[in-house]
Amino acid sequence: MMERNHIDIWALIVVLALMVLSLGVVYSASAEWAYARFENLNHYFNLHLIKVLLSFGALLVGINVPYKIYQRFSKPLLILSILFLMLTLILGGESKGAVRWLRLGGLGFQPSELAKFALLFHLATLLATKKDMVKNWKHGFVPMMIWIVIVVGLVLLQPNFSTAAMIFLLSFLLLFIGGVSVLHLGGTLLAAVPLLIGYALLAPYRLERIRLFFYGSSNGKINYQLRQGIIAFGNGGLFGVGVGESRQRDLFLPESYNDFVYSIIGEEYGFIGTIAVLLAFAFILFRGYRIARHAKDEYGMYLAYAITSTVALYAVVNASVAVGLLPTTGLPMPFISYGGSAMLMTAFAMGVLLNISAYTDLHPRLHYKMSEEENDSKSVGVGRVY
Repeated sequence: MMERNHIDIWALIVVLALMVLSLGVVYSASAEWAYARFENLNHYFNLHLIKVLLSFGALLVGINVPYKIYQRFSKPLLILSILFLMLTLILGGESKGAVRWLRLGGLGFQPSELAKFALLFHLATLLATKKDMVKNWKHGFVPMMIWIVIVVGLVLLQPNFSTAAMIFLLSFLLLFIGGVSVLHLGGTLLAAVPLLIGYALLAPYRLERIRLFFYGSSNGKINYQLRQGIIAFGNGGLFGVGVGESRQRDLFLPESYNDFVYSIIGEEYGFIGTIAVLLAFAFILFRGYRIARHAKDEYGMYLAYAITSTVALYAVVNASVAVGLLPTTGLPMPFISYGGSAMLMTAFAMGVLLNISAYTDLHPRLHYKMSEEENDSKSVGVGRVY
């Protein structure tokens, strides 16, 4: 039985700070859109506030439940998430031409977010239990690839190329960390990348996004969202225009409170604010990998690497899209973008990472050493020692 110590309090503080920041940013970015659609400035903010509170609860659950429990239930959880993905294709609600949500009344749930972490949790279990067998093609690599192909394939069918690509990339990163043969990984990548590129080019809107990324548009109509996002960064300058003073959120920048929330941060908080956000995620990356290196068991190590890499990579991709370094995708900024499923699952996963930190020696508890007099009093049943 491993002794539980203190969690990484500084990583927790940074996550909570990002979630609190999201309240102000989402309110500012969504108010005009909420009024235009619902005649209520607070519509999106109220929903986001509820999701932040639920995510805080998920964070606490992750912190307090011993992470080793997930090792026993990782396979049933992954199977359940696959069933949800299948159910989504049959009964899911359509949004912007994609079927990504399961809806019950007014509540919506995105199964791909559950499947992403369920897959990574199970891959961590397989890597920890198979150990050196992961280098074996038939008994190590192929079973893990079957799970990856099923999850990625179902997400591609929604279609949700960006999330599927991230799941694929994160899975391969974890397999690489887990010591899987580089030849197996490289050969599979050589076969998979052309298939993913071909899939990406099948849809006209994805092809257009790629074309615009490399060649741009002379009239600016198609890449309107990116242009408005970059204008937001230009407006912000070094120190920003001030909290709540964004101009681009006034119906100029679509998805200003979701996928392009980083642009609103750039406009209101300036270059200093955007760098501060990136430094916050860099801090999470540093602390998360530090937790992984000091984990007491291989499962905890692989799980910590997987969770940390997911949070950091999503942040980098979202920021890169907002400034035009990557083609436009629908990936959120962790802990900040408006949304329920992504924030809820990411907060829970971050809680699991903090739980892993409590079972390392990084933050030991201070054990009270009794004096001889106190020890004598305890031996005769006098007094109480805490």
